[in-house]
Amino acid sequence: MSRLPGLDLLRAIAIVWVMIFHSYIIGGWGHFGGMDKPGWMGVDLFFVLSGYLIGSQVLRPLAEGRRFSFADFYLRRAFRILPVYLLVVGAYFLWPSIREYPGIQPLWQFCTFTVNLLIDVEHNLAFSHVWSLCVEEHFYLLFPLLAWWLTRRPSLARCVAAGVAVLAFGLLVRGYVWLHYMAPFKDVDQNSYGKYFLEGIYYPTWSRLDGLLTGVMLAAIRTYRPTWWARWALHADRILLAGLAVVGLSIWFFQDRTGFLPTLLGYPLLSFGMGLVVFAGANATCVLARLRVPGASWLALASYSLYLSHKAVFHWVESSVGAKLDGHGVLTFAGYAGAVLLVGALLHHGVERPFLRLRERYLNWLRARRSNPEAGVVPSASAGVN
Repeated sequence: MSRLPGLDLLRAIAIVWVMIFHSYIIGGWGHFGGMDKPGWMGVDLFFVLSGYLIGSQVLRPLAEGRRFSFADFYLRRAFRILPVYLLVVGAYFLWPSIREYPGIQPLWQFCTFTVNLLIDVEHNLAFSHVWSLCVEEHFYLLFPLLAWWLTRRPSLARCVAAGVAVLAFGLLVRGYVWLHYMAPFKDVDQNSYGKYFLEGIYYPTWSRLDGLLTGVMLAAIRTYRPTWWARWALHADRILLAGLAVVGLSIWFFQDRTGFLPTLLGYPLLSFGMGLVVFAGANATCVLARLRVPGASWLALASYSLYLSHKAVFHWVESSVGAKLDGHGVLTFAGYAGAVLLVGALLHHGVERPFLRLRERYLNWLRARRSNPEAGVVPSASAGVN
């Protein structure tokens, strides 16, 4: 899929929003008009974007009756995700001084992407933001299988039923955890109350599928109902405004982030709003596709490296030069932001992009082998890295 300027802009907004939110670990950079507190919602925007982009990659060949290669899909994901991830994981374990918190989950949980299911938030919060990558990895693993099964005998009713089941299961899990684990501690023990919120509701995959589901629904509409998509695309700017209004409503709704109703209904509401925004951004008719924000395209490309490394960089800068840097307003912001961008650039250009080029060479070689079993040399020409 060719790069879409509107979606690149949204990805850039998501990573900046998340990093501003995580600045709380170094005391924050001010209130940014209050938009730092809901910065965790940037992850939900990432989820909708991933659901749409990965959903499109999987559903398009299935809808066209072409053979879907599970091997190629998982290889592409492995080359995209693992190199820089394993490097950052290694840094966290080899140099404990970069950890933003002292305790960290066992190495095997990072290697198996099970941190979000087993995390001990009271003692092991270092690199805890990897929870969202775990959710996405589970999605990458299971969604192609589910999509293949559902499209063997295409049925709108079955697809809708599967989506409703995922949505309902998330509602039931969040409601059950809140009523049976969080409610008894609400006004008694805030530490236990927050612990059960993070471990039982916020981090686990099965309770955070709303955004990915929304993105997949967008991909399914574009793939299987292109006339609907084209008709709605004519109103992309209005849909963008509606999406921003719903996201704004979600921000208001999540003022008590751990309350029962926000916990139960807030994530579907937020995902719906983000879905409208992503739909708008995916269309060339939307103002998002026409905006040219300097640096946004690069931030979108480097967002994965930035996401993995930014908390460690925050902590490293604070522990190294924080006493000299803090309290200087714009200079403080520039110091931390510059360090994050520098490390992100090194990881993106030094690790991500070389492995993406290697991925294309290897996949091209595999395709050549399939079409001509006598071919045995990996081609030297590199392709694009999207």
